[in-house]
Amino acid sequence: MLIRPIVPADLEALLALAATAGVGVTTLQPNPERLSARIQTSNRSLHGQLDLADASYLFVLEDDDCQQIVGICGVEAALGMHDTWYNYRVGLSVHASREMQIYKQLPTLFLTSDLTGSSELCSLFLKPTYRRDGNGALLSKSRFLFMAEFPDRFSERVIAEMRGVSDETGRSPFWESLGRHFFTMDFAKADFLSYVGSKSFIAELMPKHPIYTCFLSDEARAALGHVHPATEPARALLESEGFRYQGYVDIFDAGPSLECSLADIRAIKDSAVFPVLAVATEPVDGSVWLVSNRSLSDFRVTLAVSLPQDGILPLTSEVLKRLNLTHDATVRAVPLSAKV
Repeated sequence: MLIRPIVPADLEALLALAATAGVGVTTLQPNPERLSARIQTSNRSLHGQLDLADASYLFVLEDDDCQQIVGICGVEAALGMHDTWYNYRVGLSVHASREMQIYKQLPTLFLTSDLTGSSELCSLFLKPTYRRDGNGALLSKSRFLFMAEFPDRFSERVIAEMRGVSDETGRSPFWESLGRHFFTMDFAKADFLSYVGSKSFIAELMPKHPIYTCFLSDEARAALGHVHPATEPARALLESEGFRYQGYVDIFDAGPSLECSLADIRAIKDSAVFPVLAVATEPVDGSVWLVSNRSLSDFRVTLAVSLPQDGILPLTSEVLKRLNLTHDATVRAVPLSAKV
């Protein structure tokens, strides 16, 4: 399995992948024009033709046995630098009367733009039949090796907006209890309009005052800060890398925004540059590593079983070929999972 930057020839495969993602994966809608534009933006970003405010990177997971694209992941370099980026911050409003001996703490939603300027992990999707053998971790964490190698292309704070709770038809209880009253449209349509850039309607239509969650339905309150069942593994993976929920949720489905500073992401902080040693077989006492080739335009990541020796990382010829490297190259690598 191989991670590489997306190219224009991948459009048809990407459309097929997006068609299976369903409602709620906002940045992966099966729209040919939009996806083609995202591919072009990624290519221009890789070649340094866009500044931080406009840069965006897309990578695909390719099964090199059958040359099929089976997953995608992306990174937005800086959110909301042209259009305001909105979230709800979950806080408390305290109402108290000493005379009446009443003290109430009421959870409250505040419309904010606090996460503006953050880099965002986005567009993570893997074909269900490939959700095994470490493929999900490879797909998600491969971005961290790219960010570790080229940190000046990203912001100091990194976030990931997780898909919120919805049912099999795409119905969001949070949207039905709150958003629908102000937008008079389905969750999927509002989510799509936000994705394609029509963000001004959010400020125009959303209430400007704090919202007391006690006025929401029980189902909507239960959804606050929780993720769709299919997103649980992705959340656990990011939390193992140091990401935490800090009280910000999506304004449409109340999915949590996870945050971590760029320098504190485990796979970035623990990654290192190694000269490689070509070997015939993987070491029997080795562990699984994420390994990248350190190239910008031809960035590649794969999994390899290895065991560093005297600052050198032994890799098989098959792994080196997958990374487009020779035996005298250097790689950036990190153990796939944190040491317990």
